[in-house]
Parts: sequence; C-alpha cells; structure tokens
Amino acid sequence: MNHADYWIDKLHLSAHPEGGYFRETYRAEEKIAHRALPDRFNGDRNYSTAIHFLLKGNQKSLFHRIQADEMWHFYSGSALTIHVITPDGKYSTLPLGPDAESGQCFQQLVPANTWFGATVNDSSSFSLVGCTVAPGFDFADFEFGNKNWLIKLCPAQKSLIESLTKDE
Repeated sequence: MNHADYWIDKLHLSAHPEGGYFRETYRAEEKIAHRALPDRFNGDRNYSTAIHFLLKGNQKSLFHRIQADEMWHFYSGSALTIHVITPDGKYSTLPLGPDAESGQCFQQLVPANTWFGATVNDSSSFSLVGCTVAPGFDFADFEFGNKNWLIKLCPAQKSLIESLTKDE
C-alpha cells in the first residue's frame, strides 16, 4: 500500500482549511440559477463538485457545515469515522471504509446544514477519500463550528467537540 505522502504528491493535493489535504477534481460547467435554489444559497451554484481528500493518521477534519449534501467515497488506507451533529443536536457516526462486516460503507452521505468532522481510525495510517457536493461547493456556504455553541447544542460530546474545533 502506498503511503500518505505518495498520494499527496501523486494527486497534487494541497493543505485544506479544515485539516488534511485536498484537490478539486471536478466542477460542473453548468450552473443552477440562484432563483431555483433554496433560500440558504446566496447565488448561482455549479451542478456538482468533487474533490480528493486525504487525512494522515494524526490529522482530523474539523467540525464544519455546508449548505449542500456531501457524499463521501472511500478509496484507500484506513477507514475513517465521520462525526455528525444534526441541527437539533443529535450525535452519530458514519463509518467510511471497506469492511462491510464491521458496518463500514464505501459511501456515506452528510446531509446539508449538518455539522461534521472526521478522524482516521488507524493513527499509523491515512485515509484517502473523495467528496462530491451537490449543488456544487462554494466557500460562501462553508462555516467552521464554534466550540462553545456546539457544546451547548450537544453537551454529551464535549470532549470530541473540543478536539474537532479550532481554539477560540
């Protein structure tokens, strides 16, 4: 199995603001008009976008949310756990990986406006995944989770939230 640095180089990945490394691989040329989108969008959006995303074993994807659905796809390395907090404060995990016997799936969906972050299951490995967003991703739709606000929303996950949010 190739290591994380191999994939970072081979796939031309760059540092991602939420943690890890990424590169956009697809952005639909056609757009959905703002008037045809739900009110939570502030302009036109591409039909869809896709990225490669890699977390080294000790890295994490910080809690954030976007205004569109995001489908995660497993490619290589360790399975990872997507940590989800719904708008009403319910916590759950989405196991992404190749081991169906343990409940992992090759694809997992994070619904729009849901808080989520991710951790690599095997800290001595890495996780190489893909993410597809529809309507397409725009940084105008991206919001980092506020530690104190998320703890109020989901107090039972205080320790996890502290580890997956930026210091304020």
